[in-house]
Amino acid sequence: MCLAVPSKIIEINDQVAKVDVDGVIRETSIMLMDDVKIGDYVIVHAGFAINRIDEEAALQTLEDMRSILAEEAGQDNGFKDH
Repeated sequence: MCLAVPSKIIEINDQVAKVDVDGVIRETSIMLMDDVKIGDYVIVHAGFAINRIDEEAALQTLEDMRSILAEEAGQDNGFKDH
C-alpha cells in the first residue's frame, strides 16, 4: 500500500526541493510540478511531488493521520509505544 503524505516545501534547488514531512526533512523531485514555491504543500509519491494541496487540507490530513496512529498505538497490537 502506498500512502501519500502532505509535505511542505522548505527549500528549492533547481528541480529538487527539500520538504518537511511532519518534522522529517526529505528531498523530492519537483520536475512534474509547475510554479511551486517555498511554503507550498505538495503530495509526494515515489519521490516526486505530484500535486499541490492547500494548507488547511494538508494540516487536517496530518492531524487525522496522527490521531489514527495514536489510536492504533493504544490498541493491543503487539507493538510497543516509544
